[in-house]
Amino acid sequence: MRILGIETSCDETGVALYDTEGGLLAHALHTQIALHAEYGGVVPELASRDHVRRIVPLVEDVARQAGLTLNEIDGVAYTQGPGLAGALLVGAGFASALAMALDKPVIGVHHLEGHLLSPLLSTAAPVFPFVALLVSGGHTQLYLVRSVGDYELLGDTLDDAAGEAFDKTAQLLGLPYPGGPALARLAQLGRPDRFHLPRPLIDAPHLDFSFSGLKTAVLTLVRRQERNGVFDEQARVDIACAFESAVVDVLVSKSVRGVEKTGYSRLVVAGGVGANHTLRKRLHEEATTRKIQIYFPETAFCTDNGAMIALAGALRLTKGARNYAFTVRPRWSLTELRGVETNI
Repeated sequence: MRILGIETSCDETGVALYDTEGGLLAHALHTQIALHAEYGGVVPELASRDHVRRIVPLVEDVARQAGLTLNEIDGVAYTQGPGLAGALLVGAGFASALAMALDKPVIGVHHLEGHLLSPLLSTAAPVFPFVALLVSGGHTQLYLVRSVGDYELLGDTLDDAAGEAFDKTAQLLGLPYPGGPALARLAQLGRPDRFHLPRPLIDAPHLDFSFSGLKTAVLTLVRRQERNGVFDEQARVDIACAFESAVVDVLVSKSVRGVEKTGYSRLVVAGGVGANHTLRKRLHEEATTRKIQIYFPETAFCTDNGAMIALAGALRLTKGARNYAFTVRPRWSLTELRGVETNI
């Protein structure tokens, strides 16, 4: 079954073709970073309009890469939520219209399910069940993943997501949009032992996260450096390093404890922050020490993309799940999904 996947939940237009027998056939992505940079964040109306401009050329490009016509696909999957309502409606409208024109099934996919299943796109893919750390700009959560659609929330952020904390801290340090990746690059140059920042909830008995206090600690540190007249470039670099180390320590600690709590031996890391070099390095080290099997999606599939939507849609469409309801769900809990049986 060949499924066309369309992702338009926020500021990236992603399109891909996935074959249940041949794997990923082609994918293309357009990012709106340059469009939103002058505003310091995503402007929803501009995001929606740009999706409208990009979606048809990207679909044509992906079909050309795969050497297929649209009549040769077997179904269409689109991101139904969560995300920006206007952006979601662009993908939902296009996908539903295309599927009806081709007389093919269409299905709305949960954006976070796409992220959780994205490591299945890799050659060395995990098998169910596993524990998943979903860490991005909008979410920091730990899930027990038993099968497609069978998710148990083990831990959630009580305030800021890790990616959001990266972006806000980057603003405090005067870094350009998008702040998170810029901060991570800066942190590679820093001295990890110059400043110490708190590790929120790292010793708590539960698996929930909290990063707003860490952001406040950075603000306090920056202001102290400014008052003392020592907030120079080296201080910025070292504060970035201290911040990244604190976030990574918490994420690694909670993830390992989540694996130990469930008794399973597989850990999947998904979402945009999953591309962070320091996080990957630390998790690999811990996994080796504790004999945990760890899986990351390829870097290109950590951020929002059409391939994960095509994959998730394929896993559901092969089991008969489908819908033609022209609806989007800007707010949508992952635990509301129904499971499907799959041989993957």
